[in-house]
Order: sequence, then C-alpha cells, then structure tokens
Amino acid sequence: MRSVWRGAISFGLVTIGVRLYTATEEHDFRFHQVHREDGGRIRYKRVCQVCGEEVAFADIAKGYELDDGRMVVMEAEDFEKLPVNTDHAIDVLEFVPVEEIDPIYFQKCYYLEPDKAAARPYVLLRTALEKSGQLAVVKITIRQRETLAMLRAREDLLVMHTMLWPDEVRKPEFDFLDGDIEVRPQELRMASSLVESMAGSFDPGEFTDDYTGALQKLIEAKAEGAELPERPESEDTGEVIDLMTALERSVEQARSARGESGRKSSSRSSGGKSSRSSRSSGSAGSKSGGKAAGKAAPKKKAKPA
Repeated sequence: MRSVWRGAISFGLVTIGVRLYTATEEHDFRFHQVHREDGGRIRYKRVCQVCGEEVAFADIAKGYELDDGRMVVMEAEDFEKLPVNTDHAIDVLEFVPVEEIDPIYFQKCYYLEPDKAAARPYVLLRTALEKSGQLAVVKITIRQRETLAMLRAREDLLVMHTMLWPDEVRKPEFDFLDGDIEVRPQELRMASSLVESMAGSFDPGEFTDDYTGALQKLIEAKAEGAELPERPESEDTGEVIDLMTALERSVEQARSARGESGRKSSSRSSGGKSSRSSRSSGSAGSKSGGKAAGKAAPKKKAKPA
C-alpha cells in the first residue's frame, strides 16, 4: 500500500509520527463511455467557455463563483497561506464514549502506521483507547481540506474515520414524521418475535455480493459470445395479505429455517450463531412483510443485505 498522508498525532505533549493508508477499496466494475457503433472510447476536451480554446491541464486553476457571477481564481500558494495547523498533524481534541458518535457522520476509513521511532507511544495510545472503550475526536487536513475525524483501536492498529461536519448532515423532512401513526400491540409483539427469530452474530464473511458476481458472468458471456444468463422469473401468487399475517408467516419461516417448530415459544436459545440459510429465509420473510398493502412477495432467493 502507498501512504496518502504523513504527519503526527498530537496527544497532549506526546507526538506520534504516523503514515495514513486508505483502509478500504471498492470492488466494482469501471465502465467507459464508448461509441455503440464501434466501441471507441469517448474523450472529452477541456475547453474554455470564454475564449473557446482547448486548455492544457497545467493551465487549469481552481475557481469559486460568487453570487454576483464573479469568478475568484485560487492558486496553490493561496491554500498554503490558510491559517490551519492540521496540515501535518492529527490534533486530538477530546475522548468520548463509542456510543456518543452517530455513524451517519462517518466518511472514509484509514489505517495508521507508526514511524519506527513512534511505535511505543503508538501502542500506548492504542491500548489506552482499547481499555477505556473511548474514541479520540481529532482534526486533520487532507487534500487541502480540514475535516473532523475520530481514532479507534481495531485489533493491533489505530484506525481513523473522517467525519462530516454537523452542518453537512441533512435534516430529514418527511410528511409522515408529522403524523400520528399507531402501531398495535399485537403487531409490535410479532415484529419483536421476528427480530428475535432472526437475531445472530454479525460475520461479514457470511455475505456475498451477488450482483457483482452476476455482472461478472454477464460480461464474460458477452466477451465469449456465449448465451447470456437470464433473470429467473418471479412467482406471483396474487394473494393479498395484511401486515399481521405477513409478520406471522415471516416468523414461522424464520423458525422453520432454524429447525424450530412453527408456533413454538418465542424464547431463543442463547449462544447460537445464525446460519446463512436463516439469514436468507429471514430476509425473504421480511420482504413479504413489506408487501402488506399489496400482493404477497414472490418466493425467491433473498440477497443478503
């Protein structure tokens, strides 16, 4: 891996030299825009709207348009003059309990590797976070932008999650939030029973990206001129069911997948880890619950969320 940032964690009077590495990568297909007739790549030219000439990349600067239409051109040295002290430092602001940070603020994840001389204070900070169950709220400047972030201990590493500022999180404004929606006690009991029937321990290795796998097969088939795979047809029973019936059937389906009798006591045996089949069946059941006002959901293989 190649580091994307180098600096130091400022922890009180302790300085910990670190390098930052991107912790995640997306395994997605990168499609190009092409000419349908011959498959040729579509290229774009950088053309100035004022003079109409093509502009070399070296002659392109950043510009910010004001409300009155004027354009403020920013040069690299302008950004270097900004009064920030986090361009080469991760400044620890405070330590907070894990449950106090809403995941909605999280953006990107990075691994932190200590410099050779900083391994001891690095391990000390990691161990302190691990034992306290706290997160370190920090500030850091990456790619000329100061951002809020948090540090946490993960296995033998310190991991940093960049975060949104509070004013970057949108306020939900939906009509249903102003209404008084009644949930009947028997529906809540059945929904709770469904949750309990589908409960398990999260193991990311149990889940697969079915869409990417299907897309890979489709691309390979087209490349070889082979017969293209077809989407399996879904069954439509035409049966209309209400919410309570959908919940009851979902609970029965989830219990059946776990080898329990249909209307057994809702108490779940402890220590059991959910199997892949229980997750798939549970997902199918929950989908049928979402069809309360319409037709029953077709019986088909559920894709893990």
